[in-house]
Amino acid sequence: MPVSLVEGNSLLAVDIGSITTRAAYFDVVEGQYRFIGMGQSPTTLIAPASNIAFGVQSAIESLQFVIGKTLVDENNHLTMPSQPDGVGVDSLCATISTGDVLRTVLVGLLPDVSLKSIEKLALGADIQVVDSFNTNDVRDINEQLDAIFKSSPDLVLIAGGTDGGATQSIQKFLELVGLASYLLPETRRPALLFAGNKNMQKQVLTSMKNLASSVAIAPNVRPVADVEDLGPAQRKLAEQMIKLRQRQMPELEDLRTLCASPILPAAYNQGRMVRFLSRYFDTGRGVLSVDVGAASLSLAMAFGDDLYLNVFNHYGVGEPLARLLTHTSLDELARWFPLNLPVEWLRDYIHQKALYPAFIPATTEELAVEQTIVRHLLQLASRDAVATLPAKYRPRTGLLPATQPILASGASLTEAATLGQKLLMLLDGLQPAGITTLAMDQNNLLAMLGAIAEQNSLLPVQVINSGALVYLATVIAPVVSNVNYGTPIVRAKLIRNDGSESETEVKMGALQILPLDSGQTARLQLRPLLRADVGLGPGRAGEVDVIGSSLGIVIDARGRPIRLPAEPERRRELLNLWQNRVGG
Repeated sequence: MPVSLVEGNSLLAVDIGSITTRAAYFDVVEGQYRFIGMGQSPTTLIAPASNIAFGVQSAIESLQFVIGKTLVDENNHLTMPSQPDGVGVDSLCATISTGDVLRTVLVGLLPDVSLKSIEKLALGADIQVVDSFNTNDVRDINEQLDAIFKSSPDLVLIAGGTDGGATQSIQKFLELVGLASYLLPETRRPALLFAGNKNMQKQVLTSMKNLASSVAIAPNVRPVADVEDLGPAQRKLAEQMIKLRQRQMPELEDLRTLCASPILPAAYNQGRMVRFLSRYFDTGRGVLSVDVGAASLSLAMAFGDDLYLNVFNHYGVGEPLARLLTHTSLDELARWFPLNLPVEWLRDYIHQKALYPAFIPATTEELAVEQTIVRHLLQLASRDAVATLPAKYRPRTGLLPATQPILASGASLTEAATLGQKLLMLLDGLQPAGITTLAMDQNNLLAMLGAIAEQNSLLPVQVINSGALVYLATVIAPVVSNVNYGTPIVRAKLIRNDGSESETEVKMGALQILPLDSGQTARLQLRPLLRADVGLGPGRAGEVDVIGSSLGIVIDARGRPIRLPAEPERRRELLNLWQNRVGG
């Protein structure tokens, strides 16, 4: 029997998503924390229920059935702590990603300094920027006031001035925001977060406490001109967002009183967990996580303590699809569609899914459209996320930086019919280069584990180690220039621990799978041709240790970026060939 490193407390985690509410139960098994089971229910934010508590209650009831354990009393109240007879649970935590999009106004002094930092802060939260102001704004005071009225913000983010620096310009903007708030009805006044010159903090609290619905102060995002520190402000922003959510959903306060740690947005908790995993895995290449949700797509990259979190609320697979064609073209989307159907068919599906986000594809054609959309959203999001990275992490090629592993969640990915469909959506969408591992957060636990870490730092580690992530494949994706399809670009030999070997020559444009059972270890010898870069440097050969997974070792020799043929028939032929090659 292993020695117990835990106190034996059970924990219930609730994730309130835009479509689905999940309840996950964790407990100690043989001295280690384990994920025991999951229950889920439709989220009940909209009519007729219009109360998220009903969805939470239903998810917990579903969980009780799954784990065979009673968690609530006869009045449907959660029993905490657990009782000697086994009823109940010891603690609760929650995370949330549902609710109306929070309309936000940004205020910074210099457009390339404080405003740029506050824009990055906004990118990492599920908010919609409706206007921004800086010292170069050409609008006069009346036009600026009118702009704030028209935008009707829920939240105002203000930054500017180094610590001990400018104050007068900030004061002018405070007067602008204060006057606009004063003229608004009290129920429509925005919340405010100030993350500028620390010498202004007391003044902001004094002048705005009666004008904003709530005021929060964060350490300066630009304490000196050439230093940017968003971390503390990200936490304060997350807390302000929850206060606004409580105005939209008063029942959230009842849930908060039961939780042993603060309720925070799911994207924030996802980012927290990714940063932890980057330090935990310590591969030297960072960790990437992507969550494809109905209301938004979040993509987080962490390199040690450096976290870059992006929440794209215009790239979700639900209601945001109504605006997808303002960010891309129908023809670009259709390039990844493997069926010979008119492009209007795609457009009709997009609008239908935007109206009914919970709609589940019921035919082969609908499934193909759904997965085509996911591919393209991943492409758009990864392109936008790379553009926000500092130069030291941004590859010259415009591709994603090397990360290990890549974690994926969201029902469109995790509930795909086959492993091959999951693999290709990730490979086509993210197009990772070099050597990496793809893992599925099959039960969408990552944000929950980030919330749990607030009260129990040991549980997330032990749950991750216990197999909560499903390792899909180890991927080798060579990068090579000006090579025609059909030309050999890499030779590989897989030497398993039992002495068996698999050897192959992979041609440009091919997908090759070398089977390696989950848990089995092996050495992979790579010999690139034509100066292809397999992740070891252009033309460099070498050996790497690999671990088996659901699909084994996948050599993706389709090039980076993947270039599809211009001819529609040839393009569809290739897409279907690749799908069949991985068992899709």
